[in-house]
Amino acid sequence: MNIAFFVNDLATEYPNYATTFLAWQARQRGHDVYYVTPGDFLLQGNDDLCVHARQVPSGKSKDHTLFFKTLRSKSSKRVMLNVRELDVLMLRNDPANDVQDKPWAAEAGILWGRECVKRGVLVINDPDSLSRATNKLYFQSFPREVRAETIITRHADDVKAFAKKHKNEIILKPLQGSGGSGVFKLGKDNKTNLNQMIEAITRDGYVIAQEYVPAAKRGDIRLFIMNGHPLEVNGKYAALRREQAKDDIRSNIHAGGKAVEAQVTETELKVAEIIRPKLVADGMFLVGIDIVGDKILEVNVFSPGNLVTCSKMAGEDFSAPIIEALERKVAIKRDYAHDFDNRHLAII
Repeated sequence: MNIAFFVNDLATEYPNYATTFLAWQARQRGHDVYYVTPGDFLLQGNDDLCVHARQVPSGKSKDHTLFFKTLRSKSSKRVMLNVRELDVLMLRNDPANDVQDKPWAAEAGILWGRECVKRGVLVINDPDSLSRATNKLYFQSFPREVRAETIITRHADDVKAFAKKHKNEIILKPLQGSGGSGVFKLGKDNKTNLNQMIEAITRDGYVIAQEYVPAAKRGDIRLFIMNGHPLEVNGKYAALRREQAKDDIRSNIHAGGKAVEAQVTETELKVAEIIRPKLVADGMFLVGIDIVGDKILEVNVFSPGNLVTCSKMAGEDFSAPIIEALERKVAIKRDYAHDFDNRHLAII
């Protein structure tokens, strides 16, 4: 199959990114692999949609790091494709990374992804559903029983009342953004800084105020969900625990958090099962959920990371079942072209 990976920018891709891992696995299995960025699309006068894609030469690499070197090498070339030649477009960008410097690019994957769907390409995750997930308000559509109590506002008095209700133990973060950017923890030792926290966040939009879950002190568990179910190979789950740095409340790896092995228990599996119907209804093929105790703190539907680390810790290659699932979906699409829309096909 012909599979394209949509990313923010080739210059900001790295060897250990989950996208690299998936692209490597697709190439290992004999598929033609392409990379696409927000500025690469061309809508022709006859309504043909084409794309200036970077094609990775065919062949195999020992591992994903060598694949990445091939991607960056001169042997990787630019080609013009009609999108109808693609079987799969996998949207692996993070819109939040483009909002400030390239606002035109933030929703390019969603916009052009919809056009690709119209032309018969399997686009995952489903772009229509992704359009509703470009900020953290999407998180509020998941069942309340697995969400920490939350308010979203731009009024300081609302936040202060919420903080008082929770004895000044809350988390504050922006409605838009990712990667732990702009996240504050209010505690008894810094409650006098609440005004500054609110001002820092509301300068760019709405503030999310969330009750603090004490179990967060032990970090959170990142668990991959594929086709609505926890991703599992030989009894091992694609999961890890992200522990906070000593001087930081965030467990994000690039923010100083530390990845350690996670024991996925009935608690995490129950949380995954509770949110499964929503993920299935929205055509969310591959997501990463962040769990603390019996609550989810975040649902990453755009570009969930740490797949390489999960594979190393478990001693299993979690990229293989993901590409296998795409192969099966493409086969179903070819045999039953008119029986499934993109959202249904993304999750079966």
